[in-house]
Amino acid sequence: MPKGTLSSSSYVVYTLMDKLIEECTKQGAYTIPQARQRGTPIPTDENGAHIGVASGWWYDTLGLQPTFINWSQITFIHVWMLQVRFRMFPEEHAQIYIQHLTNHVFYVAEDQLVVWHNLNSASLRQKFLKDMFAQWRAVLLSYDEALVKGDAVLAAAVWRNLLASREDVDFEKVAQIVAYMRWGLRKLESMTDEEVANDLWEFERDPGMESEAVGRQSPGMRLSDKQASA
Repeated sequence: MPKGTLSSSSYVVYTLMDKLIEECTKQGAYTIPQARQRGTPIPTDENGAHIGVASGWWYDTLGLQPTFINWSQITFIHVWMLQVRFRMFPEEHAQIYIQHLTNHVFYVAEDQLVVWHNLNSASLRQKFLKDMFAQWRAVLLSYDEALVKGDAVLAAAVWRNLLASREDVDFEKVAQIVAYMRWGLRKLESMTDEEVANDLWEFERDPGMESEAVGRQSPGMRLSDKQASA
């Protein structure tokens, strides 16, 4: 694609999206070695969800289990940030980029279900993907609302979606996620449309890197348990 232009070709945008979606999905990446070992049972959590192997802030520090649903929610955070930036593209380009981004999330998710969960039944995969799409719609509504209403609303949305409204949440870490999401939005906004579309950037930080900034907030600005669960 020539420098300084955005393509409206569906084929070109589809090709560009391979790298862009990888930047979003790798943040919560996991594997399930047992899925590649014939006859070896896959570990499950108390709800029967397959548990994989992963590392990084989301799992090691936040304490999430490496499951398909948690990978989905981590991915959604990053896809949402990128979609917000795509909305700033010229009108004739924005929708095609948003549509291909959304489609690619579910292409990757279906591949994840086959490779790491041995879901070879198309009907079973469609059930998972249908549930995932409903979760994505909820994420869009709640995170978009927070764009207008502020960080306390964003914290509440993260708590509901990513952390499933758990009572044992460390809200300092929720505040770090909120600060990270604001950082990601600012980073993408600071770049040209062409830089964003051509994957000339990355989410090189993790929420833990926002701990100092969160710690510097005045007591009145800190996200309390009450604010985050409002």
